[in-house]
Amino acid sequence: MKLTVLTLLIVSLLSISVFSQASDAALRSVIEADRASRDDQGKLTTLAAAEHLRRGQIYFDNRQFPQSRDHFYKIIELYPTEAQMSSAIFLTGRGYYWERAYTRAIPYLDRVAKEYPGTKDGREGLYFSGACHVRLGKNAQAAKIYEQYTTMYPTGERIDGAYINAIDALREAGKYDEANAWVDKARTRFGGMPTETNALHGRLRMEIYRGRWNEAIAAADAMLLSSKFAGSMTSMDEIKYLKALALEKRGSRAEAIQVYGSIPDSATSYYSGLATDRYPRTGSVRAIVQVSPTSFPVVFREEILSAAKPRNIDPRFVLAIMKQESSFRPGVKSPSAARGLMQLVIDTAMKYNKKAGFSSLQPDDLYDPKTNIAIACEYIADLKTQFGGLLEPVAASYNGGEDNAERWLNRSKPKDPAIFAAEVGFSETKHYVFKVMNNYRAYRELYDENLVRKR
Repeated sequence: MKLTVLTLLIVSLLSISVFSQASDAALRSVIEADRASRDDQGKLTTLAAAEHLRRGQIYFDNRQFPQSRDHFYKIIELYPTEAQMSSAIFLTGRGYYWERAYTRAIPYLDRVAKEYPGTKDGREGLYFSGACHVRLGKNAQAAKIYEQYTTMYPTGERIDGAYINAIDALREAGKYDEANAWVDKARTRFGGMPTETNALHGRLRMEIYRGRWNEAIAAADAMLLSSKFAGSMTSMDEIKYLKALALEKRGSRAEAIQVYGSIPDSATSYYSGLATDRYPRTGSVRAIVQVSPTSFPVVFREEILSAAKPRNIDPRFVLAIMKQESSFRPGVKSPSAARGLMQLVIDTAMKYNKKAGFSSLQPDDLYDPKTNIAIACEYIADLKTQFGGLLEPVAASYNGGEDNAERWLNRSKPKDPAIFAAEVGFSETKHYVFKVMNNYRAYRELYDENLVRKR
């Protein structure tokens, strides 16, 4: 039996709804169980190791990390020989990582890597210890950790990332020759695979950062000649754009215009839109959105305007994020415990709820459109200030975290939106930025800043 697109969409929405209800019910159940499992002093009583892990995992999955640690600490302190021990150590470190408490995360991640090297927890511990060092600016140490991963786990789950992260960490440490050597190592190890393309992309980005425009053009040409882009972190459109930008910087304006013009005119390509901005042409964006404006509706208009305007946020940018985050569904919850129209996680929302006008906040409150939009706009306003109004890092922060976006922006020289987008290091976040910015382009084509349809 063939399923129609509508049927598949309904099934998908029902699946999300069932997940959300089950996840929230599990969290409420564990909160109640914990209330009954505390002594007169409010301390958590000792349960079986498996039960501590179960409850801790539910809190962890809902990003309530302090509550999850109450259970993981019990396992670490009382059950050193139980099977749950490695998970308790790793998840404790991972929780601190999510809270950006990297110095607190490292001892747990290093411990699980040392004591349980033959387990997935051990492999993940080593990898995320490297990630913590990067975020602390200790790039040379991070590169050594990633190198250790490639030696210990040549077929590990994150072997591709270890090579690419070693290249970027060495580059950020100013060790350009070593970074280039790792590009060659990656090419040897992953010849003809997406990781080879990613390694060459790392070399191109490094040459742009160093302002070595001839070398950047050569690196781009090498990729355009031989690289296979499917499955990689980059695309032919991106490489062409970066080559054209390098040509402009070198002073070859006429040649740059030719390369910009060779990027296909498409409403779904981020770099096509940027090329149109630099090399004016009749854009596909206008043609597509004018034909199908219902793909870009204005919903919750009053809530958006009242929250966005006082905070100097373009309401169309809010809609661009909302479309990507929830498809305008207020009751949706993601597997990472993001809730509502703007898909806020509770730990982020708790940083902004009071300033947004909500003195107290429970996770379920984020399903209310007014609450969700107001807190999200407070968050976006903070990000705009942090990144000097550049919207690509704001979008990247929304999906991948502001500390990551700040690091990617620091790797961007000059501070150009296209260069920043190329530097985004998570595939999911990079495509998220593309989609949000494409949405924003379409909304600007259709509506003014008061969300009134243009004629």
